[in-house]
Amino acid sequence: MRIFGLTKRLLLEQLRDKRTLALLIIVPIFILTLFYFIFQSDEPNAKLGAVNLEPSVIDTIEAQNIEVTELNQMELSRLTSEELDGIAEKKEDKVTLTLLNKDISVSKKLELVINQTYQQKAQVTVIEDIKAKFKDLTELLNKIPFSPTKNIKLDAPQKTAIKTTYIYGDADTTLFDTFAPLLLGFFVFLFVFLLAGMGFLKERMTGTLERMLTTPIRRHEIVLGYVCGFGLLAVVQTVVIVYYAVYVLKIGPPESIGTVILINMTVALVALSLGLLLSASAKSEFQMMQFIPIVIVPQLFLSGIFPLDALARWIQVLAYLTPLYYAGDALKAVMYKEQPLNHIAFDLTILLIFALVFISLNIITLKKYRRL
Repeated sequence: MRIFGLTKRLLLEQLRDKRTLALLIIVPIFILTLFYFIFQSDEPNAKLGAVNLEPSVIDTIEAQNIEVTELNQMELSRLTSEELDGIAEKKEDKVTLTLLNKDISVSKKLELVINQTYQQKAQVTVIEDIKAKFKDLTELLNKIPFSPTKNIKLDAPQKTAIKTTYIYGDADTTLFDTFAPLLLGFFVFLFVFLLAGMGFLKERMTGTLERMLTTPIRRHEIVLGYVCGFGLLAVVQTVVIVYYAVYVLKIGPPESIGTVILINMTVALVALSLGLLLSASAKSEFQMMQFIPIVIVPQLFLSGIFPLDALARWIQVLAYLTPLYYAGDALKAVMYKEQPLNHIAFDLTILLIFALVFISLNIITLKKYRRL
């Protein structure tokens, strides 16, 4: 009977908490749906520039669902501007394949298709050559009374040499190398979010915030004070994670560590302000943890780990509304593509706008505790 009473009390408490019930039902459905659209999406389209490739080779490549654009010369600018995924140029019997290597799966597909196409072409050449020689042999045998086969030599087929170069990374680049910078930004975001959210929630639950509101201190001073206090801890945490990732895990070039720290500091500021904002509406640590699957986890999948071009249009729009998308874009540009700071100015600006919006909402949210 006592067990039944305890069970009944716990169930009634959960039923009275409508938000908990909604999160328990809606969040799994939302994430499951997100997984569905991500893994059901078509593979990204590969775009190849062709310079002096044979028409038969181009037809074979296009049959592999690769969009081929014929060029007059190798225009590497078409790669660096990311209009193409690779350029194949043939000079005499040598083919040079230059890959953007932004998406490892696309690069491997282009490399595989080019190699297979020219291997098949070489085999066809051998067969056609043998057929031609036997035809000549037959014609000669029909005209002269003795066998001339000793005067016929089969030419060895010339193998087309293929040289592969890369714009980003190298031949040893793995799939993890492409999305490791995204994971770095995600972990900084996640742990700073928890640090700020749990810390501010503790301040509320212990009554510290209410006592502070009885003093002449203003709302914006309270918010900025919390941002600075938790921000110092976030700085230490961010620097440690970045140094470990760059120097221990070898993610990204050491020369970019200053820029990487700057990006992650901005990411930490966004996570800090967002954590403070959401913790203001949480009534317990459990409710604070419930924000992770609905606010944090979806951003991981929308940060660039999966190519957005292959996803549904509404998912792409949703990605542009999340801070981790811009954090992932900036980190990948610096740590994988080794691009300079001015290339990520737009991403940093958007992240700062997110932070300012969240801080402003924090100041407004404090009105519900006491109007100062």
